[in-house]
Amino acid sequence: MSTLVNKQYKARVNQLETVIKELDDVVKTTGNQTLSETTSDLLKRIHDPFMFVVVGEVKAGKSSFINALLDTGTEICKAAPSPMTDVIQQIVYGEKSEEITINEFLKKRTEPIDILKEVAIVDTPGTNTIVKNHQEITERFIPVSDLVVFVFEAKNPYRQSAWDFFEFIHGEWRKKIIFILQQKDLLSEEDLKVNIEGLRKFATEKGVTEPIIFAVSAKAELDGNYDQSNFSAVRDYIKTHVTGGRGSKYKIINYINASDKVIERVKEGVSARRNQWEHDKDFRRETIEIMENQYGKSINQVGLLVENTVGIYDKITREAADELRTGLSLPSVFKRSFSSVFGKGEPLKKWLEGLAERMEKDLTDSLRNKLDVHVGDISDSIQQMAQLIDIKVQRSDTSLKDNPDFFKSIAEKRVKVYQELKETFADFLAKSDNFAGDKLFPHEKNIAPNVATGGGLAVIGVILTAFTQGAVLDITGGVLTAIGLTFAGATVGLQRKKIMKQFRKEIESGKERLESELTLKLETYIKSIKSKIDHNFSEFDELIASEEKDILALDAKLDRIEEKLKALA
Repeated sequence: MSTLVNKQYKARVNQLETVIKELDDVVKTTGNQTLSETTSDLLKRIHDPFMFVVVGEVKAGKSSFINALLDTGTEICKAAPSPMTDVIQQIVYGEKSEEITINEFLKKRTEPIDILKEVAIVDTPGTNTIVKNHQEITERFIPVSDLVVFVFEAKNPYRQSAWDFFEFIHGEWRKKIIFILQQKDLLSEEDLKVNIEGLRKFATEKGVTEPIIFAVSAKAELDGNYDQSNFSAVRDYIKTHVTGGRGSKYKIINYINASDKVIERVKEGVSARRNQWEHDKDFRRETIEIMENQYGKSINQVGLLVENTVGIYDKITREAADELRTGLSLPSVFKRSFSSVFGKGEPLKKWLEGLAERMEKDLTDSLRNKLDVHVGDISDSIQQMAQLIDIKVQRSDTSLKDNPDFFKSIAEKRVKVYQELKETFADFLAKSDNFAGDKLFPHEKNIAPNVATGGGLAVIGVILTAFTQGAVLDITGGVLTAIGLTFAGATVGLQRKKIMKQFRKEIESGKERLESELTLKLETYIKSIKSKIDHNFSEFDELIASEEKDILALDAKLDRIEEKLKALA
Protein backbone atom coordinates (compact mmCIF):
# COMPACT_ATOMS: atom_id res chain seq x y z
CA MET A 1 0.00 0.00 0.00
CA SER A 2 1.36 3.44 -0.91
CA THR A 3 1.26 6.46 1.36
CA LEU A 4 0.33 9.89 0.04
CA VAL A 5 1.33 11.90 3.12
CA ASN A 6 4.97 12.38 4.12
CA LYS A 7 6.25 11.72 7.62
CA GLN A 8 7.38 15.32 8.19
CA TYR A 9 3.81 16.58 7.79
CA LYS A 10 2.53 14.00 10.26
CA ALA A 11 5.19 15.05 12.79
CA ARG A 12 4.26 18.72 12.39
CA VAL A 13 0.58 17.95 12.85
CA ASN A 14 1.33 16.02 16.03
CA GLN A 15 3.34 18.96 17.37
CA LEU A 16 0.56 21.37 16.42
CA GLU A 17 -2.02 19.15 18.13
CA THR A 18 0.00 19.32 21.38
CA VAL A 19 0.09 23.13 21.21
CA ILE A 20 -3.63 23.44 20.44
CA LYS A 21 -4.38 21.16 23.41
CA GLU A 22 -2.46 23.60 25.61
CA LEU A 23 -4.46 26.45 24.09
CA ASP A 24 -7.70 24.55 24.62
CA ASP A 25 -6.84 24.16 28.33
CA VAL A 26 -6.28 27.91 28.62
CA VAL A 27 -9.49 28.71 26.73
CA LYS A 28 -11.50 26.52 29.08
CA THR A 29 -10.32 28.63 32.04
CA THR A 30 -11.75 31.76 30.38
CA GLY A 31 -15.28 30.39 30.33
CA ASN A 32 -15.78 31.54 26.72
CA GLN A 33 -18.02 28.89 25.19
CA THR A 34 -17.56 30.03 21.60
CA LEU A 35 -13.76 29.92 21.74
CA SER A 36 -13.88 26.61 23.57
CA GLU A 37 -15.97 25.17 20.75
CA THR A 38 -13.45 26.59 18.25
CA THR A 39 -10.42 24.94 19.87
CA SER A 40 -12.34 21.69 20.36
CA ASP A 41 -13.27 21.75 16.68
CA LEU A 42 -9.64 22.41 15.71
CA LEU A 43 -8.57 19.39 17.74
CA LYS A 44 -11.27 17.23 16.21
CA ARG A 45 -10.33 18.24 12.66
CA ILE A 46 -6.56 18.49 12.95
CA HIS A 47 -6.08 14.89 11.86
CA ASP A 48 -8.71 15.15 9.17
CA PRO A 49 -7.36 13.60 6.00
CA PHE A 50 -6.50 15.61 2.91
CA MET A 51 -9.57 15.86 0.69
CA PHE A 52 -9.32 15.03 -3.02
CA VAL A 53 -12.32 15.80 -5.25
CA VAL A 54 -12.29 13.69 -8.42
CA VAL A 55 -14.38 14.91 -11.36
CA GLY A 56 -14.74 13.98 -14.99
CA GLU A 57 -17.14 12.75 -17.62
CA VAL A 58 -18.93 9.43 -17.41
CA LYS A 59 -16.68 6.52 -18.38
CA ALA A 60 -13.52 8.64 -18.14
CA GLY A 61 -12.06 6.03 -15.78
CA LYS A 62 -12.45 7.93 -12.49
CA SER A 63 -13.24 4.87 -10.37
CA SER A 64 -10.31 2.90 -11.73
CA PHE A 65 -8.05 5.92 -11.21
CA ILE A 66 -9.10 6.20 -7.54
CA ASN A 67 -8.57 2.47 -6.92
CA ALA A 68 -5.12 2.58 -8.51
CA LEU A 69 -4.10 5.81 -6.73
CA LEU A 70 -4.97 4.50 -3.29
CA ASP A 71 -3.40 1.10 -4.01
CA THR A 72 -5.23 -0.72 -1.22
CA GLY A 73 -5.72 -4.05 -2.92
CA THR A 74 -9.43 -3.42 -2.49
CA GLU A 75 -11.89 -2.09 -5.03
CA ILE A 76 -12.92 1.06 -3.17
CA CYS A 77 -14.80 2.53 -6.13
CA LYS A 78 -16.83 0.13 -8.25
CA ALA A 79 -15.78 0.22 -11.87
CA ALA A 80 -18.37 -1.05 -14.37
CA PRO A 81 -19.04 -0.88 -18.12
CA SER A 82 -22.13 1.27 -17.56
CA PRO A 83 -22.54 4.29 -15.23
CA MET A 84 -23.07 3.14 -11.63
CA THR A 85 -24.84 6.15 -10.19
CA ASP A 86 -25.34 9.87 -10.43
CA VAL A 87 -24.84 10.27 -6.66
CA ILE A 88 -21.72 11.91 -5.16
CA GLN A 89 -19.73 9.58 -2.88
CA GLN A 90 -17.62 10.84 0.02
CA ILE A 91 -15.24 8.04 0.90
CA VAL A 92 -13.67 8.30 4.36
CA TYR A 93 -12.09 6.13 7.03
CA GLY A 94 -14.35 4.26 9.44
CA GLU A 95 -14.15 1.30 11.79
CA LYS A 96 -16.44 -0.69 9.49
CA SER A 97 -17.71 -0.66 5.92
CA GLU A 98 -20.87 1.37 5.90
CA GLU A 99 -22.89 3.49 3.49
CA ILE A 100 -24.85 6.47 4.82
CA THR A 101 -27.29 8.43 2.68
CA ILE A 102 -26.95 12.16 3.34
CA ASN A 103 -29.47 13.34 0.74
CA GLU A 104 -30.63 12.45 -2.78
CA PHE A 105 -27.36 13.73 -4.27
CA LEU A 106 -24.82 12.61 -1.63
CA LYS A 107 -23.85 9.54 0.32
CA LYS A 108 -20.95 8.84 2.63
CA ARG A 109 -19.02 5.59 2.61
CA THR A 110 -16.76 4.51 5.43
CA GLU A 111 -14.07 1.88 4.95
CA PRO A 112 -11.57 0.46 7.51
CA ILE A 113 -8.63 1.18 5.18
CA ASP A 114 -5.58 2.93 6.65
CA ILE A 115 -4.82 5.18 3.69
CA LEU A 116 -8.24 6.81 4.17
CA LYS A 117 -6.84 8.19 7.45
CA GLU A 118 -4.54 10.26 5.22
CA VAL A 119 -6.80 11.17 2.31
CA ALA A 120 -10.57 11.34 1.84
CA ILE A 121 -11.97 10.96 -1.65
CA VAL A 122 -15.02 12.67 -3.10
CA ASP A 123 -16.00 10.57 -6.10
CA THR A 124 -18.38 12.44 -8.38
CA PRO A 125 -20.64 11.20 -11.16
CA GLY A 126 -20.19 12.38 -14.73
CA THR A 127 -19.77 16.10 -15.21
CA ASN A 128 -22.90 16.25 -17.34
CA THR A 129 -24.99 15.36 -14.22
CA ILE A 130 -22.80 17.40 -11.84
CA VAL A 131 -23.60 20.60 -13.70
CA LYS A 132 -27.26 20.03 -12.96
CA ASN A 133 -26.66 19.41 -9.26
CA HIS A 134 -23.34 21.13 -8.68
CA GLN A 135 -24.32 22.79 -5.37
CA GLU A 136 -23.38 19.78 -3.23
CA ILE A 137 -19.85 19.79 -4.63
CA THR A 138 -19.27 23.51 -5.00
CA GLU A 139 -20.56 24.44 -1.54
CA ARG A 140 -19.74 21.38 0.54
CA PHE A 141 -16.47 20.04 -0.87
CA ILE A 142 -14.63 22.36 -3.26
CA PRO A 143 -14.08 25.15 -0.66
CA VAL A 144 -12.34 22.74 1.76
CA SER A 145 -10.65 20.51 -0.81
CA ASP A 146 -6.89 20.18 -0.96
CA LEU A 147 -6.79 18.96 -4.55
CA VAL A 148 -9.26 18.80 -7.45
CA VAL A 149 -8.47 16.02 -9.95
CA PHE A 150 -9.94 16.33 -13.42
CA VAL A 151 -9.95 12.94 -15.12
CA PHE A 152 -10.29 12.77 -18.91
CA GLU A 153 -10.31 9.89 -21.31
CA ALA A 154 -6.89 9.85 -22.89
CA LYS A 155 -8.63 9.34 -26.25
CA ASN A 156 -10.83 12.45 -25.95
CA PRO A 157 -9.93 15.18 -23.41
CA TYR A 158 -12.14 17.77 -25.09
CA ARG A 159 -15.67 16.94 -23.90
CA GLN A 160 -17.58 20.15 -23.28
CA SER A 161 -19.38 19.26 -20.02
CA ALA A 162 -16.06 18.63 -18.26
CA TRP A 163 -14.66 21.96 -19.34
CA ASP A 164 -17.90 23.78 -18.46
CA PHE A 165 -17.65 22.43 -14.93
CA PHE A 166 -13.95 23.28 -14.84
CA GLU A 167 -14.70 26.89 -15.72
CA PHE A 168 -17.31 27.05 -13.01
CA ILE A 169 -15.11 25.87 -10.13
CA HIS A 170 -11.83 27.37 -11.34
CA GLY A 171 -13.28 30.83 -11.83
CA GLU A 172 -14.88 30.96 -8.37
CA TRP A 173 -12.61 28.95 -6.09
CA ARG A 174 -9.13 28.91 -7.68
CA LYS A 175 -8.29 25.57 -6.06
CA LYS A 176 -5.22 23.46 -6.86
CA ILE A 177 -6.07 21.33 -9.91
CA ILE A 178 -4.28 18.53 -11.74
CA PHE A 179 -5.36 16.97 -15.03
CA ILE A 180 -5.29 13.22 -15.56
CA LEU A 181 -5.37 11.53 -18.98
CA GLN A 182 -6.63 8.10 -17.94
CA GLN A 183 -6.41 4.90 -20.03
CA LYS A 184 -3.24 5.94 -21.82
CA ASP A 185 -2.68 2.29 -22.62
CA LEU A 186 -5.43 2.60 -25.25
CA LEU A 187 -3.42 5.14 -27.28
CA SER A 188 -0.21 5.11 -29.22
CA GLU A 189 2.64 7.23 -27.92
CA GLU A 190 2.20 9.68 -30.80
CA ASP A 191 -1.55 10.13 -30.27
CA LEU A 192 -1.00 10.46 -26.51
CA LYS A 193 1.46 13.30 -27.03
CA VAL A 194 -1.00 15.08 -29.30
CA ASN A 195 -3.77 14.86 -26.71
CA ILE A 196 -1.47 15.96 -23.90
CA GLU A 197 -0.61 19.09 -25.84
CA GLY A 198 -4.23 19.64 -26.78
CA LEU A 199 -5.21 19.39 -23.11
CA ARG A 200 -2.43 21.78 -22.15
CA LYS A 201 -3.67 24.31 -24.72
CA PHE A 202 -7.28 24.03 -23.53
CA ALA A 203 -6.28 24.47 -19.89
CA THR A 204 -4.06 27.44 -20.68
CA GLU A 205 -6.88 29.11 -22.61
CA LYS A 206 -9.13 28.57 -19.57
CA GLY A 207 -6.71 30.54 -17.38
CA VAL A 208 -4.45 27.83 -15.93
CA THR A 209 -0.80 28.85 -15.81
CA GLU A 210 1.48 25.89 -16.44
CA PRO A 211 -1.17 23.18 -16.12
CA ILE A 212 -0.11 19.96 -14.38
CA ILE A 213 -0.90 16.97 -16.59
CA PHE A 214 -0.32 13.26 -16.02
CA ALA A 215 -1.06 10.50 -18.48
CA VAL A 216 -1.71 7.27 -16.55
CA SER A 217 -3.00 3.75 -16.91
CA ALA A 218 -5.03 2.51 -13.97
CA LYS A 219 -5.17 -0.94 -15.57
CA ALA A 220 -1.37 -1.19 -15.71
CA GLU A 221 -1.07 -0.04 -12.08
CA LEU A 222 -3.68 -2.49 -10.83
CA ASP A 223 -2.05 -5.30 -12.86
CA GLY A 224 1.30 -4.55 -11.24
CA ASN A 225 2.94 -3.04 -14.32
CA TYR A 226 4.15 -0.03 -12.33
CA ASP A 227 6.79 1.08 -14.82
CA GLN A 228 4.06 1.54 -17.44
CA SER A 229 1.30 3.06 -15.29
CA ASN A 230 2.99 6.42 -14.39
CA PHE A 231 1.14 6.50 -11.04
CA SER A 232 4.41 6.95 -9.16
CA ALA A 233 4.73 10.39 -10.83
CA VAL A 234 1.22 11.33 -9.64
CA ARG A 235 1.96 10.19 -6.09
CA ASP A 236 5.31 12.01 -6.03
CA TYR A 237 3.61 15.21 -7.17
CA ILE A 238 0.94 14.88 -4.47
CA LYS A 239 3.55 14.24 -1.77
CA THR A 240 5.67 17.15 -2.94
CA HIS A 241 3.08 19.78 -3.80
CA VAL A 242 -0.10 18.86 -1.92
CA THR A 243 0.29 16.73 1.19
CA GLY A 244 3.97 17.52 1.64
CA GLY A 245 4.36 20.85 -0.10
CA ARG A 246 2.47 24.10 -0.10
CA GLY A 247 -0.79 22.29 0.44
CA SER A 248 0.38 20.76 3.71
CA LYS A 249 1.96 24.03 4.75
CA TYR A 250 -1.25 25.91 4.08
CA LYS A 251 -3.19 23.28 6.01
CA ILE A 252 -0.90 23.70 9.03
CA ILE A 253 -0.76 27.49 8.65
CA ASN A 254 -4.56 27.63 8.55
CA TYR A 255 -4.62 25.90 11.92
CA ILE A 256 -1.90 28.19 13.25
CA ASN A 257 -3.77 31.25 12.02
CA ALA A 258 -6.98 30.00 13.62
CA SER A 259 -5.09 29.41 16.88
CA ASP A 260 -3.60 32.90 16.68
CA LYS A 261 -7.09 34.34 16.34
CA VAL A 262 -8.17 32.43 19.43
CA ILE A 263 -5.14 33.72 21.34
CA GLU A 264 -5.94 37.26 20.23
CA ARG A 265 -9.47 36.93 21.61
CA VAL A 266 -8.25 35.33 24.84
CA LYS A 267 -5.78 38.17 25.29
CA GLU A 268 -8.64 40.65 24.98
CA GLY A 269 -10.38 38.83 27.80
CA VAL A 270 -7.21 38.68 29.89
CA SER A 271 -6.66 42.38 29.22
CA ALA A 272 -10.14 43.20 30.54
CA ARG A 273 -9.43 41.03 33.57
CA ARG A 274 -6.08 42.77 34.09
CA ASN A 275 -7.74 46.19 33.83
CA GLN A 276 -10.21 45.18 36.51
CA TRP A 277 -7.38 43.86 38.66
CA GLU A 278 -5.53 47.17 38.24
CA HIS A 279 -8.75 48.96 39.19
CA ASP A 280 -9.03 46.78 42.30
CA LYS A 281 -5.42 47.48 43.24
CA ASP A 282 -6.00 51.22 42.82
CA PHE A 283 -9.11 51.01 44.97
CA ARG A 284 -7.22 49.10 47.66
CA ARG A 285 -4.27 51.49 47.50
CA GLU A 286 -6.61 54.43 47.94
CA THR A 287 -8.21 52.85 51.02
CA ILE A 288 -4.76 52.29 52.50
CA GLU A 289 -3.78 55.88 51.76
CA ILE A 290 -6.96 57.12 53.46
CA MET A 291 -6.21 55.00 56.51
CA GLU A 292 -2.59 56.09 56.67
CA ASN A 293 -3.47 59.77 56.26
CA GLN A 294 -6.16 59.66 58.91
CA TYR A 295 -3.98 57.54 61.16
CA GLY A 296 -1.22 60.15 60.86
CA LYS A 297 -3.69 62.93 61.67
CA SER A 298 -4.94 61.01 64.71
CA ILE A 299 -1.40 60.43 65.94
CA ASN A 300 -0.69 64.15 65.54
CA GLN A 301 -3.81 64.91 67.56
CA VAL A 302 -2.52 62.58 70.28
CA GLY A 303 0.74 64.52 70.27
CA LEU A 304 -1.14 67.80 70.70
CA LEU A 305 -3.28 66.36 73.50
CA VAL A 306 -0.25 65.03 75.37
CA GLU A 307 1.70 68.25 74.80
CA ASN A 308 -1.14 70.41 76.14
CA THR A 309 -1.81 68.04 79.05
CA VAL A 310 1.85 68.08 80.07
CA GLY A 311 1.92 71.86 79.64
CA ILE A 312 -0.99 72.35 82.06
CA TYR A 313 0.54 69.82 84.42
CA ASP A 314 3.86 71.72 84.31
CA LYS A 315 2.19 75.08 84.91
CA ILE A 316 0.12 73.98 87.91
CA THR A 317 2.86 71.90 89.53
CA ARG A 318 5.39 74.71 88.98
CA GLU A 319 3.09 77.20 90.72
CA ALA A 320 2.60 74.71 93.55
CA ALA A 321 6.38 74.21 93.81
CA ASP A 322 6.94 77.96 94.03
CA GLU A 323 4.31 78.24 96.76
CA LEU A 324 5.84 75.26 98.60
CA ARG A 325 9.35 76.67 98.38
CA THR A 326 8.20 80.03 99.76
CA GLY A 327 6.05 78.44 102.41
CA LEU A 328 8.89 76.23 103.62
CA SER A 329 11.37 79.07 104.02
CA LEU A 330 12.60 79.52 107.63
CA PRO A 331 10.82 82.84 108.20
CA SER A 332 7.55 81.48 106.85
CA VAL A 333 7.79 78.25 108.81
CA PHE A 334 8.78 80.13 112.01
CA LYS A 335 6.00 82.66 111.55
CA ARG A 336 3.40 79.97 110.86
CA SER A 337 4.62 77.92 113.83
CA PHE A 338 4.65 80.95 116.19
CA SER A 339 1.16 82.03 115.06
CA SER A 340 -0.26 78.54 115.47
CA VAL A 341 1.03 78.41 119.06
CA PHE A 342 -1.08 81.43 119.95
CA GLY A 343 -4.02 80.25 117.82
CA LYS A 344 -3.69 83.02 115.28
CA GLY A 345 -2.31 81.10 112.29
CA GLU A 346 -2.54 77.86 110.29
CA PRO A 347 -0.29 74.97 111.34
CA LEU A 348 2.35 73.74 108.87
CA LYS A 349 0.73 70.38 108.14
CA LYS A 350 -2.64 72.01 107.68
CA TRP A 351 -1.15 74.41 105.19
CA LEU A 352 0.58 71.56 103.28
CA GLU A 353 -2.68 69.65 103.05
CA GLY A 354 -4.40 72.74 101.74
CA LEU A 355 -1.66 73.20 99.15
CA ALA A 356 -2.10 69.59 97.97
CA GLU A 357 -5.86 69.99 97.74
CA ARG A 358 -5.60 73.20 95.72
CA MET A 359 -3.10 71.60 93.35
CA GLU A 360 -5.39 68.59 92.89
CA LYS A 361 -8.39 70.82 92.17
CA ASP A 362 -6.44 72.96 89.71
CA LEU A 363 -5.10 69.89 87.94
CA THR A 364 -8.49 68.20 87.75
CA ASP A 365 -10.37 71.25 86.47
CA SER A 366 -7.75 72.43 84.00
CA LEU A 367 -6.91 68.98 82.59
CA ARG A 368 -10.53 67.97 82.19
CA ASN A 369 -11.34 71.09 80.18
CA LYS A 370 -8.30 70.69 77.94
CA LEU A 371 -8.81 66.95 77.48
CA ASP A 372 -12.40 67.42 76.34
CA VAL A 373 -11.25 69.67 73.46
CA HIS A 374 -8.45 67.44 72.19
CA VAL A 375 -10.25 64.14 72.70
CA GLY A 376 -12.95 65.45 70.37
CA ASP A 377 -10.32 66.11 67.69
CA ILE A 378 -8.88 62.61 68.02
CA SER A 379 -12.34 61.07 67.96
CA ASP A 380 -13.26 63.05 64.82
CA SER A 381 -10.07 61.95 63.09
CA ILE A 382 -10.67 58.26 63.86
CA GLN A 383 -14.29 58.49 62.79
CA GLN A 384 -13.26 60.19 59.55
CA MET A 385 -10.87 57.29 58.90
CA ALA A 386 -13.76 54.83 59.07
CA GLN A 387 -16.29 57.07 57.31
CA LEU A 388 -14.01 57.88 54.36
CA ILE A 389 -13.24 54.19 53.89
CA ASP A 390 -16.95 53.42 54.03
CA ILE A 391 -17.71 56.00 51.33
CA LYS A 392 -14.97 54.51 49.17
CA VAL A 393 -16.27 50.99 49.68
CA GLN A 394 -19.91 51.83 48.97
CA ARG A 395 -18.99 53.60 45.72
CA SER A 396 -16.67 50.85 44.48
CA ASP A 397 -17.07 49.16 41.10
CA THR A 398 -17.94 45.49 41.30
CA SER A 399 -17.51 43.47 38.10
CA LEU A 400 -15.93 42.81 34.70
CA LYS A 401 -18.66 44.75 32.94
CA ASP A 402 -16.85 45.46 29.68
CA ASN A 403 -16.28 41.84 28.60
CA PRO A 404 -19.00 39.50 29.86
CA ASP A 405 -17.90 36.70 27.49
CA PHE A 406 -14.77 35.99 29.52
CA PHE A 407 -14.09 34.88 33.08
CA LYS A 408 -17.73 34.99 34.12
CA SER A 409 -16.99 32.99 37.28
CA ILE A 410 -14.22 35.44 38.24
CA ALA A 411 -16.54 38.39 37.66
CA GLU A 412 -19.21 36.75 39.80
CA LYS A 413 -16.69 36.06 42.54
CA ARG A 414 -15.56 39.68 42.44
CA VAL A 415 -19.15 40.90 42.70
CA LYS A 416 -19.62 38.65 45.72
CA VAL A 417 -16.41 39.84 47.41
CA TYR A 418 -17.26 43.49 46.83
CA GLN A 419 -20.81 43.01 48.07
CA GLU A 420 -19.63 41.17 51.17
CA LEU A 421 -17.08 43.93 51.80
CA LYS A 422 -19.82 46.56 51.65
CA GLU A 423 -22.12 44.62 53.96
CA THR A 424 -19.37 43.58 56.37
CA PHE A 425 -17.96 47.08 56.62
CA ALA A 426 -21.37 48.66 57.19
CA ASP A 427 -22.02 46.09 59.92
CA PHE A 428 -18.58 46.72 61.39
CA LEU A 429 -19.22 50.47 61.70
CA ALA A 430 -22.62 49.92 63.30
CA LYS A 431 -21.32 47.80 66.18
CA SER A 432 -19.90 49.83 69.09
CA ASP A 433 -18.09 46.75 70.42
CA ASN A 434 -15.63 47.09 67.55
CA PHE A 435 -14.48 50.43 69.03
CA ALA A 436 -14.98 49.84 72.75
CA GLY A 437 -14.39 46.13 73.27
CA ASP A 438 -12.37 44.70 76.15
CA LYS A 439 -9.60 43.72 73.75
CA LEU A 440 -8.90 47.38 73.04
CA PHE A 441 -8.45 48.15 76.77
CA PRO A 442 -7.53 44.85 78.42
CA HIS A 443 -5.83 46.47 81.43
CA GLU A 444 -8.07 49.46 81.97
CA LYS A 445 -10.57 49.57 84.81
CA ASN A 446 -11.47 53.24 84.51
CA ILE A 447 -13.52 53.05 81.34
CA ALA A 448 -16.87 54.53 82.26
CA PRO A 449 -19.84 52.14 82.14
CA ASN A 450 -21.81 54.60 80.02
CA VAL A 451 -19.70 53.89 76.92
CA ALA A 452 -22.32 51.37 75.94
CA THR A 453 -24.78 54.20 75.42
CA GLY A 454 -22.89 55.24 72.28
CA GLY A 455 -23.79 53.63 68.97
CA GLY A 456 -21.28 52.55 66.31
CA LEU A 457 -18.64 55.21 65.65
CA ALA A 458 -20.25 57.58 68.17
CA VAL A 459 -18.85 55.46 70.99
CA ILE A 460 -15.30 56.52 70.08
CA GLY A 461 -15.75 60.00 71.57
CA VAL A 462 -17.38 58.62 74.71
CA ILE A 463 -14.74 55.99 75.31
CA LEU A 464 -11.79 58.27 74.57
CA THR A 465 -13.13 60.85 77.03
CA ALA A 466 -13.61 58.23 79.73
CA PHE A 467 -10.28 56.64 79.01
CA THR A 468 -8.13 59.79 78.89
CA GLN A 469 -9.72 61.35 81.95
CA GLY A 470 -9.43 58.09 83.84
CA ALA A 471 -5.81 57.63 82.82
CA VAL A 472 -4.85 61.22 83.73
CA LEU A 473 -6.65 61.06 87.07
CA ASP A 474 -4.89 57.78 87.84
CA ILE A 475 -1.50 59.29 87.21
CA THR A 476 -2.10 62.65 88.90
CA GLY A 477 -3.88 60.90 91.76
CA GLY A 478 -0.81 58.74 92.29
CA VAL A 479 1.40 61.81 92.29
CA LEU A 480 -0.79 63.63 94.82
CA THR A 481 -0.92 60.58 97.08
CA ALA A 482 2.87 60.35 97.11
CA ILE A 483 3.15 64.09 97.80
CA GLY A 484 0.58 63.82 100.59
CA LEU A 485 2.68 61.16 102.29
CA THR A 486 5.73 63.41 102.00
CA PHE A 487 3.84 66.33 103.51
CA ALA A 488 2.50 64.15 106.33
CA GLY A 489 5.99 63.48 107.60
CA ALA A 490 7.11 67.10 107.45
CA THR A 491 8.56 68.82 110.54
CA VAL A 492 9.67 72.35 111.09
CA GLY A 493 12.58 73.69 109.08
CA LEU A 494 14.97 70.78 109.08
CA GLN A 495 13.17 68.78 106.29
CA ARG A 496 12.63 71.65 103.86
CA LYS A 497 15.22 70.44 101.35
CA LYS A 498 14.05 66.86 101.67
CA ILE A 499 10.42 67.85 101.11
CA MET A 500 11.27 69.97 98.07
CA LYS A 501 13.43 67.20 96.62
CA GLN A 502 10.75 64.60 97.12
CA PHE A 503 8.10 66.93 95.72
CA ARG A 504 10.12 67.58 92.56
CA LYS A 505 10.84 63.88 92.20
CA GLU A 506 7.18 62.90 92.38
CA ILE A 507 6.18 65.73 90.06
CA GLU A 508 8.80 64.69 87.46
CA SER A 509 7.87 61.03 87.76
CA GLY A 510 4.22 61.89 87.25
CA LYS A 511 5.04 63.99 84.24
CA GLU A 512 6.98 61.16 82.61
CA ARG A 513 4.19 58.70 83.29
CA LEU A 514 1.59 61.15 82.03
CA GLU A 515 3.47 61.70 78.79
CA SER A 516 4.49 58.10 78.07
CA GLU A 517 1.37 56.24 79.20
CA LEU A 518 -1.07 58.62 77.60
CA THR A 519 0.87 58.56 74.33
CA LEU A 520 1.31 54.79 74.30
CA LYS A 521 -2.27 53.94 75.19
CA LEU A 522 -3.88 56.41 72.80
CA GLU A 523 -1.61 55.42 69.91
CA THR A 524 -2.23 51.74 70.65
CA TYR A 525 -5.97 52.37 70.58
CA ILE A 526 -5.79 54.21 67.25
CA LYS A 527 -3.53 51.56 65.75
CA SER A 528 -5.91 48.86 66.94
CA ILE A 529 -8.88 50.58 65.29
CA LYS A 530 -6.90 50.98 62.07
CA SER A 531 -5.96 47.30 62.17
CA LYS A 532 -9.58 46.27 62.70
CA ILE A 533 -10.70 48.44 59.79
CA ASP A 534 -7.99 46.96 57.60
CA HIS A 535 -8.97 43.42 58.60
CA ASN A 536 -12.28 43.90 56.80
CA PHE A 537 -10.30 43.80 53.54
CA SER A 538 -8.66 40.41 54.14
CA GLU A 539 -10.81 38.53 51.62
CA PHE A 540 -10.47 41.35 49.11
CA ASP A 541 -6.67 41.27 49.52
CA GLU A 542 -6.74 37.52 48.88
CA LEU A 543 -8.70 38.15 45.69
CA ILE A 544 -6.13 40.69 44.47
CA ALA A 545 -3.24 38.34 45.26
CA SER A 546 -4.87 35.36 43.53
CA GLU A 547 -5.76 37.51 40.52
CA GLU A 548 -2.16 38.63 40.14
CA LYS A 549 -0.98 35.03 40.29
CA ASP A 550 -3.60 33.80 37.80
CA ILE A 551 -3.10 36.66 35.31
CA LEU A 552 0.68 36.21 35.31
CA ALA A 553 0.22 32.48 34.80
CA LEU A 554 -2.18 33.10 31.88
CA ASP A 555 0.25 35.56 30.29
CA ALA A 556 3.09 33.06 30.61
CA LYS A 557 1.03 30.22 29.10
CA LEU A 558 -0.14 32.35 26.17
CA ASP A 559 3.43 33.54 25.53
CA ARG A 560 4.69 29.94 25.49
CA ILE A 561 1.91 28.86 23.13
CA GLU A 562 2.62 31.79 20.80
CA GLU A 563 6.32 30.94 20.72
CA LYS A 564 5.53 27.32 19.84
CA LEU A 565 3.13 28.39 17.10
CA LYS A 566 5.75 30.77 15.68
CA ALA A 567 8.29 27.96 15.65
CA LEU A 568 5.84 25.73 13.76
CA ALA A 569 4.90 28.52 11.35
